Amino acid sequence: MPKQYEHQEGSSLRLEKFHGIIPAFYACYDDQGNISEPRTKALCDYLLEKKVQGVYVGGSSGECIYQNLDERKAILGYVAEHLKGKMTLIAHVGAPSTRDSVELAKHAASLGYDALSAIPPIYFKLPDSAVYKYWSEIIDATPLDFIIYNIPQTTGYTLTTSLFAKLLANPKVIGVKNSSMPTMDIERFKKVGGDNVIVFNGPDEQFVAGRIMGADAGIGGTYGAMPELFLQANQFIQQGKFEEAKLIQSEINDIIIALVSLDGSMYAVIKEVLNRRGVNIGSVRGPLEGISNEDAGRIDKIIHMIDKSIARFCE
Repeated sequence: MPKQYEHQEGSSLRLEKFHGIIPAFYACYDDQGNISEPRTKALCDYLLEKKVQGVYVGGSSGECIYQNLDERKAILGYVAEHLKGKMTLIAHVGAPSTRDSVELAKHAASLGYDALSAIPPIYFKLPDSAVYKYWSEIIDATPLDFIIYNIPQTTGYTLTTSLFAKLLANPKVIGVKNSSMPTMDIERFKKVGGDNVIVFNGPDEQFVAGRIMGADAGIGGTYGAMPELFLQANQFIQQGKFEEAKLIQSEINDIIIALVSLDGSMYAVIKEVLNRRGVNIGSVRGPLEGISNEDAGRIDKIIHMIDKSIARFCE
C-alpha cells in the first residue's frame, strides 16, 4: 500500500457499516410542496422495514439544490431522529457555497450522522486547487468521516485519481461515491485507495458491474423503488452467483428505463410508485416535473414489472 495510506491500516472494521445497499433518500413534501415531517418519517419506516443498510440524505434524490438551508437542516433532523442507531446515516452537505456546506456539515455532526458527503462546487468551472480547498474545509469542520461524491454528468467536474490520492492523505476521507458511468473509474479509485477505502457504485444501471469491478457497496436513486431487487443482487454477488446477478441487473435496467420514459421526472414517478404502495411522500419540487395524466395509467405497469421481478428473484 502506498505510504500515504499507512495511517488508515486497520480501518476495515470502521468501514463495515458503510457496506451494503444504501438508498438515496427522497425529498418528502406535503400537498402544498413544503417539507413534511410525518411523510419523511413514513419513508424512514418503509426503508427500515426493507432492511437496507443505511440512507444517503440530502443528495440528488433529495432535491437538495431546490431547497434552502433551513429545509435541508430540517430533513437531516427528521431522519436522524427516526433512524439514528438503527442504520447508517450519511449526510450530503454539498451546497453552492463553502460557507453553506460547512454549516450543513456542522449541523449533521450535531445530529449524530455517521459520515458526510458532498458534490464538488457547481456552476463556475474551478481548478483542482479550489475543489480541494472546498472539500477540505468541509472535512475539517467536523470530526465525521467524509465520502467524496463524483458525479461529472451533473456537476461538470471529474474527480481525478491524483486529487483523490491527495484527499486520502486526510484520515477522515474514507472513500468515494462514484456516479460516473465508466466502471473503469471504480477500478481506478479502488486501486488508489485499496482495502482501507470504500468505493460506492453510483449508477444503478451498472450496480452489478460496479461491484464486480471493485465497488464495496452501492448508493442509488432508484433503490427506494425496488430495494428488494438491489438487496438480492448484492447477495448474489456476495455468494459468487454472477449469472444470477446479471439476470437481476437486466430486469432492474428494464425497470429503470421504464421509470425514465414517462413525462414526469423519474423521482416523481418513483414517488407515485411508493404512493400506490401506501407511502405518500408527495411529488417533486419545480422545476422538476410531476407525473402527467398519461403517466398515471402507465405506473401500474411499472409496479407490475417490479413485483414480477421480486417474485422471480426474492421469494
